[in-house]
Order: sequence, then C-alpha cells, then structure tokens
Amino acid sequence: MEFLNNSKNYSLNRKTYINLRWIAIFGQFASVNLASFILNYEFAFIKANIVILIGAISNIYLISFYVKNLLSNRTAFNFLVIDIIQLTLLLYFTGGILNPFVIFIIIPSVFASLSLEKVTNYLLILITLISIFFLTFFYQDTSLPFPKRSLIDKNFYFSIPISLSIGLFFLNYFAITFGQEASLRKDALDKIQQLIAKEHELVSLGGQAAAAAHSLATPLSTIKLITQELSKTLKGNRDIEKDIVLLTDQVERCNQILKKLSINPDIDDEFIEYELTLSNYINEIIRSFQSISKKKFFFQNKQDTNPVKFKRSIEIIYGLRNFIGNANKFAKEKIFITANSDSEITEVIIEDDGDGFPKDILDKIGEPYIRTKGKNNNKSGLGLGIFIGGTLLERNYAKVICRNSLTRNGAEVIIKWKNKDLKTLI
Repeated sequence: MEFLNNSKNYSLNRKTYINLRWIAIFGQFASVNLASFILNYEFAFIKANIVILIGAISNIYLISFYVKNLLSNRTAFNFLVIDIIQLTLLLYFTGGILNPFVIFIIIPSVFASLSLEKVTNYLLILITLISIFFLTFFYQDTSLPFPKRSLIDKNFYFSIPISLSIGLFFLNYFAITFGQEASLRKDALDKIQQLIAKEHELVSLGGQAAAAAHSLATPLSTIKLITQELSKTLKGNRDIEKDIVLLTDQVERCNQILKKLSINPDIDDEFIEYELTLSNYINEIIRSFQSISKKKFFFQNKQDTNPVKFKRSIEIIYGLRNFIGNANKFAKEKIFITANSDSEITEVIIEDDGDGFPKDILDKIGEPYIRTKGKNNNKSGLGLGIFIGGTLLERNYAKVICRNSLTRNGAEVIIKWKNKDLKTLI
C-alpha cells in the first residue's frame, strides 16, 4: 500500500518536463528576437528577454538541484505556476491579450490535467483565468501587428479572453476525464496482469507437483512391494512387524499426498499439457462451481459441432470462469449455458434467472469500476470482473456481448469466436 500511495504522489517525468520547457524557452527566445531584429516591431525587448532568462534559470535549477526522476504533485504544481507567470509577464511586455501567442497560456494547466491531482488542476485553471483577465486589462503597447486597444472593436477585443476561457475549460474537462478513465483502465489492466501472473505461477507449481507425483510413483511402488515381502518373511516378529506396517502406511500416505498435488492423478503420461474442446473447458468450470454452489447448472452442447481442440489456456479459463461465476452469483436458482457452433462461428451463451443487468449501467458494461444506483448496489460489484473476463477473452479473439436475456429475466453474456481464430490457438 505504501508503494501505491507513493506512486500516486509522483506523477510527472522530470526529463520529459525539462525537455518540454526547453522547447518553450527556445521558442520564446526565437519569436521575441525575430520580431525585434527581422520584423522591426517595437516592444519592451530587454524586459521580454529578462523574463525568458528567468524561465531558463528555473529550468537549470530543475536540472541541477532536483535529483528525483519523478516530480511530486507539489513540485510539479510550483513549476507549472512559474511557467504560467513567466508566460504572463512575457505577454504583458508584448501586447497582452492581442498577442497571437496568448493561446499558449492554457497549455500548462491542460498538461497538468492529464496526470496531477484534481485540486492541483483546479488551482492551475484558476491561476490561468486570472492571468487571462490580467492580460485583458493590463499590458504594454507594441507596434503592429499588435495594435493599441483603441483601434480594436470592443466586442472583438473581449471575445478573445472569453474564447480562451472557454477553450481552457473545454480542454481541461476532457483531459481530466480521459486522464481518469485512462488511469482506471491502467489500474484494471495491471490487476489482470497480476491475476494472470498468479495463475501461471499456480499452474507452474501444479505442473511441478504432477511431475513429482509421476516421477515418485515408481520408487514408492517398489518400496511398497518390498515392505509387503518383508511383512510375509518376518511374520511373527512383532517388533519388526509393527515397523513394517508403519512404513507401509507412510508409503500409502505419500501416494495420497502426491495424488492431491497432481493436476490429474488419473493420467500417467502427458499429464501437464493436454488439449481440450470448448465444451470440455466449460464442463470443467461447471464441475468446479457445482462443488461449492447449491444452484443448478444446465449445459446444452448438442449444437456444438466444432471438434477444434486447443491447449489449456489460462486466459480463456479465467475469462469463462468469470462470466459463469457472475451468473452463479446473481442467479436465483438456475444457470443456463449453451455451446453452439457451425462451420464458421463458435459461441457460448451464459444466462441466469436473476434480475439482469441494471438499466443504468447497460451502456457502460465492459468498463472497470462502475456501480449501479439501484437497491442491490452492495452486491453489484465494481464491474471489474466483467472487464477482466472480457479483456482476457477478447485478447484470445473472442467477441463479448453483455445484455439482458431476451427469453429469461436474467442477464445474458454471448461469447463468440470465428472458427478460423480458434484454430490459431492450437
């Protein structure tokens, strides 16, 4: 938890931010000097260059004295405020709100809205608004093409700060919204990677256990045979007979332990990797739920004519298990699972007799971290299971459709594959 909290405090990459600031500083320097020496415009040239120098010094400080690779939220805020103030002063000396480069004043706050905290974003928006209205009423006159305010129609003049303010709110709103969505999606995808890594680790351990069971089966059988022969030979010797009985019991106990650790103790060879049809997958998952659930499962696969077998896939198992688990969780009594296939398409339909998906989240299903406003909010979850299951299956060429059942009251999930895509999993 401490690592996660720290990672939230550090949001901006220092090197990237420094490079962006150098681009801005060199752009300001080139524009100011080009306007003065090439285009012969009149403005506070020396003061403008001093302001640019201040920006360069602040960037040198960031390079030399701030050694962390990531900027904390507070540090990023401080330097972004410096950027806004520095650009405001530069625009003040070069025509104010009529300077066509005034559009750049909204960039720091938009840049921050993608990665910094909400409070920081709101403060930067407020500071930017103050700067815009400051430049509207306070500035130093320049020669053309930045004419005096008296030569400009008032409606046109005041439309500039208004349009900048609208643009500021518009861009920040979308940047903050998309930034939050991207953050949530990244968090959910990270959870997927953790789950899959854990599943792979368990499979690896299971495989090793199965290999151990397979390898030790012969020597344990040999030991058991020897103990049986010794028992016959030394029959009547009570002290040794007790030890032999104990040894036989311990050998049998070892066999039982190894069988429990094995992936499939009934298979003697090729017990780690074997191929299954989609119906086999579903049957295995249903059996695992039947051992822990009192609800009834109905599986129809008469129309499943697809003989394609493919290697055991953790992603497909986990994806199917998530949706079947959801049906088991929300069903009242029954879960209906159907596997259909023809020459082109293979599909799995999962239905339950529950209340179905709440209407207020139907158009959001598939997104992580969603909650219904209904009465069953405490049971509705966060939508993370559907997101994880859907993502894993879609990575394996499936198309996932979530809706309320047209024939029953509950939810319905349709998972479709093109047969040619399934064959790529072989």
